[in-house]
Amino acid sequence: METGWLVLFSVVLGLVVGAGFVILLHVAERRGNNAVTVASNAVPDGVDQVIDALDFAGLVLDPSNNVVKASEMAYTYGLVANGLLVHPEVAEIVASVRATGESENQEVTLARGPFGEASIHLDVQVARLGSRYVLVLAEDRTDAYRLEEVRRDFIANISHELKTPIGAIALLAEALDPASDDPDQVRRFARRMGQEASRLAQITREIIELSRLQATDILATAKQVDIDAVVSSAVDQNRVVAEAHGMTLAVGGQKRVSVSGDETLLTLAVNNLVANAIQYSPDGSRIGIGVHHDEGVVELVITDQGIGIPEEDLPRVFERFFRVDQARSRNTGGTGLGLSIVKHVVQNHGGDIRAWSQIGQGSTFTIRLPQASITPKAASQGERR
Repeated sequence: METGWLVLFSVVLGLVVGAGFVILLHVAERRGNNAVTVASNAVPDGVDQVIDALDFAGLVLDPSNNVVKASEMAYTYGLVANGLLVHPEVAEIVASVRATGESENQEVTLARGPFGEASIHLDVQVARLGSRYVLVLAEDRTDAYRLEEVRRDFIANISHELKTPIGAIALLAEALDPASDDPDQVRRFARRMGQEASRLAQITREIIELSRLQATDILATAKQVDIDAVVSSAVDQNRVVAEAHGMTLAVGGQKRVSVSGDETLLTLAVNNLVANAIQYSPDGSRIGIGVHHDEGVVELVITDQGIGIPEEDLPRVFERFFRVDQARSRNTGGTGLGLSIVKHVVQNHGGDIRAWSQIGQGSTFTIRLPQASITPKAASQGERR
């Protein structure tokens, strides 16, 4: 009897122990599965979709600064290479956030390109993402920095440009009193004062014009503009000065083509280019003004036989107050704003302007504008011509 109980106890004990092993194995399996799940989910739920939707740089870093998720712009900005965060400036912010647990926001300037020839300015925000990860967001502020630099340069340039004629007028005014007994001197000083006052007025007008161009959407109130009329008006405004220097203004034939925009501003742009050509060309030379149109594009081409522009200066000729020849511009009354106004007029009309030049051979400026679609009324007027 006792032997039977011992056998039964052994069987039950074996079953219990076996069941225990089975339970332990099951628990271990579940924990292993959970560990695999945690390890495979490198980014918390929903973050993947958010990073993919960003139109600026976003990336998630693990404790070793390996990039486990990054947006397209993170690669464009050069923040990520070979799956790693590569800029030490950003890595320092990440390290600080890991140490303190507090989010940080800093602006950093990073080299862009393999030779560091250009910089990119980023507004960087870093925060912890759960207990393991760090989220980095970076927005490109380079354009804002560039605009601020342009603003500072503009203020500095305009201060200098206005100071010159104002200072000259002040000096001439002081010289008038001692010369009061010499009529010839008085007339000479008065004539110089008039010239400087005219130059000051021209600078003021052109600054106002530039401000208006930058604040106005010309295409919102555009009308059809006859390019032949624009060219004719601009040439008429410069004909007297050209003839005084023995220059020929050679205009191509009537093209009967239109663009959408503002006739007064387009005339101003062409007028500035023709006046520039006269200013920088020798007496007796020829200036050509032509119009071409093809496949929906209208080109106005102004060609001179002037002194030309050095190749290194060509990219800068449309900058405010930039002059290729400072002394000549001052002697002829140039403000350095004419070509900048031309550029803004053309851009506001949806076009572009290009410059070609060769020293001693002359320069060619080409305005390219989208051709206006012809309305039935315009077509009928063209037929009556």
